[in-house]
Amino acid sequence: MPLKEYSLPEEVWIHAFTFLSTRDKHSVRATCRYFREVLDKNVYLWKDFSVFLNDFSRYNRGFWRTLARRNVRTLVLREGKKKYLRPLPDALPSVTGVAVDYWSEPQPLDTLARFSKLTSLSFHNSQCPLDLCPLLQLLSLQVTRLSVCNVKLRSPTVQFISTVSKMRNLTQLLHHHDGTERIPLRAFHDLLSGLPRLQNLSWEMVAHRSLPDNFFSPPSVQQQLEGPRPLPLSSLELLNYDTLVTREALAPLAGLRRLSVLHLYSVPGPQCHLCTWLLALPRLTHLSVHGGHRLGAWADCLPQSVVGLTLCVDLTLDDLAVLGARLPQLQHLHLEPWGATGYVALVPELFPQLRTLKIRHHNVPESDFLGLALLDKLHHLEVLDWYCGHRRPAEGHNHIRPAGGHASTSPRLSNLIAQLRHLTNNRVHITPKRQQDPLLCQCLS
Repeated sequence: MPLKEYSLPEEVWIHAFTFLSTRDKHSVRATCRYFREVLDKNVYLWKDFSVFLNDFSRYNRGFWRTLARRNVRTLVLREGKKKYLRPLPDALPSVTGVAVDYWSEPQPLDTLARFSKLTSLSFHNSQCPLDLCPLLQLLSLQVTRLSVCNVKLRSPTVQFISTVSKMRNLTQLLHHHDGTERIPLRAFHDLLSGLPRLQNLSWEMVAHRSLPDNFFSPPSVQQQLEGPRPLPLSSLELLNYDTLVTREALAPLAGLRRLSVLHLYSVPGPQCHLCTWLLALPRLTHLSVHGGHRLGAWADCLPQSVVGLTLCVDLTLDDLAVLGARLPQLQHLHLEPWGATGYVALVPELFPQLRTLKIRHHNVPESDFLGLALLDKLHHLEVLDWYCGHRRPAEGHNHIRPAGGHASTSPRLSNLIAQLRHLTNNRVHITPKRQQDPLLCQCLS
């Protein structure tokens, strides 16, 4: 279509495109040259754009020029070889985050150090041992986010931890391993001491059966004079947790704001260790619990400062009522109970202050789902089983994958969403489950 036939100014089209998902932008881009030029030259329309690269032999110069024009910030590299990495820093100079998944070549990945703006690194599910220490040494003062999950290391774990301990600008660290090699307490203390800016830590706990009272207290002169020093951590995630702990051991974490616990066993032991954590964290604002004891075993221990809660646990409707009495000011709730039914109907009465809610709609009666309109402060509803029974749009067929996108829903869910939007006068934004940050491990909540 000739340019003169477009009745709307370019600024109006740009504004309209901001409401489209990445997948829809690609569809619009393919319709005509004019839309392709508008989308390509306005970089901010692609601000949440992530690129998944695997079959490198198929990418031509036009492909790389398109990515460069969009100022791509996040790359996910899968099943590649080192030779494919060499041109990337020059072709994509704006990259700030790189995730390496299922890498199949044992050679060092030091080429990644040529990304001058790189601040986030992620390594997951390697098919062969990786030698990460040389790369991390080159980026020791540059990287602020590091994630290593299900990766075989060529160097001993203690050496790897020692290398990470020298990355003094790290603010976020995720380290999940298979638990076969236990990290000595001294190495863990060196890690905490060497990372003064660390705020978010995700740690594998499968090798720990009990925590000594000095687990979170690296030895120092100040500690000897004044007692345990508070850690700067604001967020802590514990993976495969079933560990005995005392309140004394948790004293340095008194300022913690976010806690996520993914329990090791779906059938818990006789003692609820989570109660000890909750009683020791008076400033906690967000809690995520997967597995472990039933909600009723620890609901009374919740600090009343909690405003955000994720529950993937066993619970009864009575447990939910106890929770509502304990946290009537709850603002954010992610609810995926095991086996319980009828809980959605109780949400508006128990948690009237909710602003965001994440639930599944399958087996929820229509009246219960539409009853969520009574939550007059709710502005975002995330339907976790949006694609249940319907094929989710395949992302593997495109070399440029979107960071999000919507698919057709079941007729029942489409009808429920339309009715709820009508009842709330379109106040509530209803979306599918949000996709994970590609730079983070999928087990993070």
